[in-house]
Amino acid sequence: MRTDEPRPVRLAEYRPPDFQIDEIGLSVQLDKDRTVVTARSRVRRIGGLDAPLRLDGEALELLSCKINGRAVAKKRLSTEPGSLTIKDAPNEFTLEIETAFSPRENSALSGIYLSNERIFSQCEAEGFRRITYFLDRPDVLAKYSVRIEGDAEDFPTMLSNGNLEASGKLDNGRHYAVWRDPFPKPAYLFALVAGEFDKIEDEFVTMSGKTVPLVIYVDPGDGPRAEWALDSLKRAMLWDEKAFGREYDLDLFMIVAVRDFNFGAMENKGLNIFNSSVLLADEETATDGDFELIESVVAHEYFHNWTGNRITCRDWFQLCLKEGLTVFRDQEFSAHERGEALARIKDVKMLRARQFPEDAGPLAHAVRPDSYLKIDNFYTATVYEKGAELIRMLKTMVGEDGFRTGMDRYFEQFDGTAATIEEFLSCFAAEAGPRIFGMLRWYEQAGTPRVELTATHDKKTETLTITARQSLDPTPGQPVKRPAPIPLRLGLVSKDGAETPLRLDGETMRDVPNERVLVLDAPEQSWRFSQVGGATPVVSALRGFSAPVRLKMDEPADARTRRAAHDSDTFNRWEACHTLVRDAIVAAASGENASTAKTLQSSAIDVFEAILSDDALDPGFMALAVSPPDEMELAQHVDIVDPDAIANARSAFMKAAGEQLDEKFAGIRDALPADKKYSPDAESASRRALRNVALRYLAERGPEKGGALALAQLK
Repeated sequence: MRTDEPRPVRLAEYRPPDFQIDEIGLSVQLDKDRTVVTARSRVRRIGGLDAPLRLDGEALELLSCKINGRAVAKKRLSTEPGSLTIKDAPNEFTLEIETAFSPRENSALSGIYLSNERIFSQCEAEGFRRITYFLDRPDVLAKYSVRIEGDAEDFPTMLSNGNLEASGKLDNGRHYAVWRDPFPKPAYLFALVAGEFDKIEDEFVTMSGKTVPLVIYVDPGDGPRAEWALDSLKRAMLWDEKAFGREYDLDLFMIVAVRDFNFGAMENKGLNIFNSSVLLADEETATDGDFELIESVVAHEYFHNWTGNRITCRDWFQLCLKEGLTVFRDQEFSAHERGEALARIKDVKMLRARQFPEDAGPLAHAVRPDSYLKIDNFYTATVYEKGAELIRMLKTMVGEDGFRTGMDRYFEQFDGTAATIEEFLSCFAAEAGPRIFGMLRWYEQAGTPRVELTATHDKKTETLTITARQSLDPTPGQPVKRPAPIPLRLGLVSKDGAETPLRLDGETMRDVPNERVLVLDAPEQSWRFSQVGGATPVVSALRGFSAPVRLKMDEPADARTRRAAHDSDTFNRWEACHTLVRDAIVAAASGENASTAKTLQSSAIDVFEAILSDDALDPGFMALAVSPPDEMELAQHVDIVDPDAIANARSAFMKAAGEQLDEKFAGIRDALPADKKYSPDAESASRRALRNVALRYLAERGPEKGGALALAQLK
């Protein structure tokens, strides 16, 4: 019985490779049962003079190994599980390795494998070592050329990364395709696909005037269902040029979508591979949410071309550098396409539902962990969603222009390299100052910080003092925490809803902003504002959810109601409305004082009426604002979870709101008739969302009244 425990990989033990592979040429003789790969690599020593060349490899049959055309003596070779070591390697040489493996028997679905009689690859994080012996680590970047040969009947389409240089027929019913990628990339971005596919095509003209063919390969018969993905791709390419100045670099961009791909999607350079569930949709079977997800995922994988591919991560501890940054970029794209407020609310709801519980549980880990047993375990909400929030905080601190300047600097300095979090942050040092180094604590510490905020108003001096305190509970392996910079976007809301200028005490500037970004980077800090007026203003803190924290704020009883009705920050307006509804339902479910529960319910419904009467608001925002929290969220805010009590209280609230606002909801439903022709665009989806929410409340009136409306809409 084997009792050896796997040895953890530690960030502190990282060391650069002793060898670099600058170019690799692969010859792949495709066969479903026995594929043979010949890899010819240009290798040079960059480390210790006496170090042997140790290559990664798993589940491979080694057929031959040559250096500069001559077979390597067996005494210089040593193989063991997971590696091939070559002793006394020269300082610069050509290495030729021939290996064989069975795609059919590759049940790991890593490397090259057979599925539904077609060939696919998946090399992130460490799958290339199942194709050939190689330095399978992200800080080894090489230029790839790939020649694929296969049976023309079994594999009529044969794809790899880069540009197609040649193709043609061979003897015995076989054919070949030669692909070359001119940009260096790590092995995890290698891709190969072979089989029978349908395809749809379009093109995109880049900002420099280059025409790029766009091709999506799909299962036979699925072509029409890929049209939305193709449209989303073109919009993402255009947006990336305008927002980040990033132009597509290859002569061709391809996506392959299949039902039997065992990952969601993969950003392989120039050849993205998707599971059909996140790429294909039609109006007969897909929801608005499906179309929105496809738009986001297509953009995410495309945006990796620069944040992940052209600049990759030095080691897998830096995974958040490519994933968190790219999630942020796809969120910004969604905000452009779907509306900033709407997109931000949905992002935060997902963060709180997925990542906050992760931070609070036994598996809490830092955005950049310091050790792992298997890197596959760290493809988590913390790395992706919280990683994106850290980029957003950085942008909030340095501003729109400062962020674009820093990103341009990052692309210019680190293009074609494998970078670290420290190197990324260094690109913003000029804009952020010393605080940039404090941002590292966000990457190193697990857990969700708590921020307590108090506001003290002095009517006589017309001043307002804001005091903020931060704390972070111990998490597994991290008993002691240090303060980190927390940007708090802050504004004030007067009784009539007007914005109050925020003049820091002693400031003499002529134009005083109505909103400030206060950076809390100590355990406790205070800021004093003057000329705020004699009436106590309502503080609108953490606008736009400017930091992934839990905020507790002492404030007047009517503050949330005022923010819900008047706050100019749409996220905080939604947040105030959402918490009012949540507290009303929780009070009823917990059996608290009936009078208190009734008061909370009445306040929430009054706010609903104000929101539904505001014609300036986006229908999608209205739909989110008046949608009650789901049972899972409500359960997190009660001391004793009673599912029946929560469900009954939620239903009772919706029934009361439906009865009190019957005319409002009926008017909305009548004013937003069903679309004669379906369109997945954001405006149409927002109208449908509000119409459906109105129907939900009307349906709570019972089967005779609401049921008839629901049945009519179903028909």
